[in-house]
Amino acid sequence: MNNEIRWFARLGIDQALFNRAQILQFRSALGDGTGLADFAQALIDQDIVKDVDTLEKLANLAVAKAKAGPPASDPFDAAEEEPEPAPAPAPPGKTQEAAKSAPAVVGPAPKFAFETIGTMDDATLDTGLRELLKATGRFGASDLHLSTGTRPFIRKDREISFISDYALKPEDALRLNTALLSEGQKKSYLEHKDFDYALALSATDRYRVNLMFHKNGAAGAYRLVPEKVRTMADLGYTAHLETIKKLLSYHNGLILITGPVGSGKTTTLASMVAYLNETRTDHIITVEDPIEVVQPAKGCNVTQREVGPHTKSFASALKGALREDPDIIVIGELRDLETIEMAVSASETGHLVIGTMHTSDAATTLNRMLDVFPPAQQTQIRASVAESLRGVICQRLLPAAKGGLVLACEILVNNTAIAALIREGKTTGLRNTMETGVKEGMCLMDNVVFQLHREGKIASGTALANITNRVLRAKIT
Repeated sequence: MNNEIRWFARLGIDQALFNRAQILQFRSALGDGTGLADFAQALIDQDIVKDVDTLEKLANLAVAKAKAGPPASDPFDAAEEEPEPAPAPAPPGKTQEAAKSAPAVVGPAPKFAFETIGTMDDATLDTGLRELLKATGRFGASDLHLSTGTRPFIRKDREISFISDYALKPEDALRLNTALLSEGQKKSYLEHKDFDYALALSATDRYRVNLMFHKNGAAGAYRLVPEKVRTMADLGYTAHLETIKKLLSYHNGLILITGPVGSGKTTTLASMVAYLNETRTDHIITVEDPIEVVQPAKGCNVTQREVGPHTKSFASALKGALREDPDIIVIGELRDLETIEMAVSASETGHLVIGTMHTSDAATTLNRMLDVFPPAQQTQIRASVAESLRGVICQRLLPAAKGGLVLACEILVNNTAIAALIREGKTTGLRNTMETGVKEGMCLMDNVVFQLHREGKIASGTALANITNRVLRAKIT
């Protein structure tokens, strides 16, 4: 095989257009003397690749790169494909389960020659950015940031790490952040100065992207979407599974998932939808901005809509949803009066509604949701929420003592006492009522964080920073 085909195969495998086994099969069938055009056409004829435009870009890029020699990693070299190592036996004194829970080995820190962006053509930049995103995921980071005037950085376990000493110039940042956009998307971004979209490099490589402009120029934040939907037990809700499953067993009412930015609300929401999808036979409609986790239909029929391409706004999608025969409505974010009003109304009319909010605890959540309504509606909306609310789940991700993150949560389950407090506007009494509702599955953030500290899962400093109760703080040494 000539260098053009070697580069073509290398680039195609890196972008997940095809795999190594497929190109080895084609090599065997076509022979070493075949040309690049015939090799690419065979991939199209056999329906291995359907994206002809991307294939053509890769072929042109392969021709350009072949002039400098073969790729460092030859996809046709048998030595390149190494078998996956068998899992190491558990150390003495440890069970196999404990060995499974050990941190996974991650790839090397992502690298990119940012200082050479000005010399790259569009195809090279496109390929390089795709590989950078994949390398970021292999490293175990959750976010990649590319912003004018600053060094590119990633976020891993809530900590920021710079991946280059080169501060991006305005033209570099703009080219990087528009490299993967279609012409229509690029036009919208440049016109509105803000753009949110879901980027899918392959079926398993998905990213939530926010592009914007600031005082120095263009900037982009790339949030990696996990390849697999994790179960609620995997997320850290093992002790609260029965409570959450009971909340999800209702056929109407309102469930709120809350927490600060980066606390894993979207991941929890996706886990809940996956659980409902596997355990019920209903129609689920989700409204997201953008769609992050794709939910294939299992027991349920899942209709996923994205604000922008599929609907004008959360509120307009909710209005339409009430006429689309849903059983469960999932709202990516409750952010304004109209959306919250529609969500409460839907929960009262026989639908199970699940939504997220950016709040820190149950009392703040209810105050935030109720206070958006004008004074004239306060009595009515408090009565409606008192009747329709099923529960509130507030969560935080805290630095674990041994590295990584650990989940802390606060759960409110609506009962007669909670409903009375909401109806009367006495949300200051929620804390005391929740403390006495442990048997119903309720828990306070302070108590959960304190328990995590007692179990050695978080450090004393982390516990003190997340506990407000003075009695519990005094017990931390």
